[in-house]
Amino acid sequence: MLLGTLCRAGHWSRSPAAGGAERVDRSAMSSEPPPPPQPPTHQASVGLLDTQRVRDRSPSPLRGNVVPSPLPTRRTRTFSATVRASQGPVYRGVCKCFCRSKGHGFITPADGGPDIFLHISDVEGEYVPVEGDEVTYKMCSIPPKNEKLQAVEVVITHLAPGTKHETWSGHVVSS
Repeated sequence: MLLGTLCRAGHWSRSPAAGGAERVDRSAMSSEPPPPPQPPTHQASVGLLDTQRVRDRSPSPLRGNVVPSPLPTRRTRTFSATVRASQGPVYRGVCKCFCRSKGHGFITPADGGPDIFLHISDVEGEYVPVEGDEVTYKMCSIPPKNEKLQAVEVVITHLAPGTKHETWSGHVVSS
């Protein structure tokens, strides 16, 4: 039976009691303190000796890239679409819902019809729209099929009474 110990430098040595000469690493006898032990990075590596498994992945053309949103924001809308929208008629409606953290909401048109999508980049003015706000807006089609519509140049005309409104800078105002 072999008896052995693991010295500070990570080398095995036989103990003199087992009949072997003790092997000592000279770098372990320096006056510098030993480096602190590194904890394992995750639970699976606790029982493994310093072997790292590299996971093979299939190559993806989108790896490391952010997938762009298909919705045209003010920055990504083409100049011609912006001109067409700005020359169009002004519509009236009521904000159905708006989520600042998601950056979008919907407007219910005053003349009826399906709800119109509203993106955060198309809201004009200092207030974040909330449910019940009366708004005016122009419309722009959403590519690639141009079947759905999006509200652009949205202006809050009347704040919903009895609600708290927040400005884009974070100040809360009661109406």
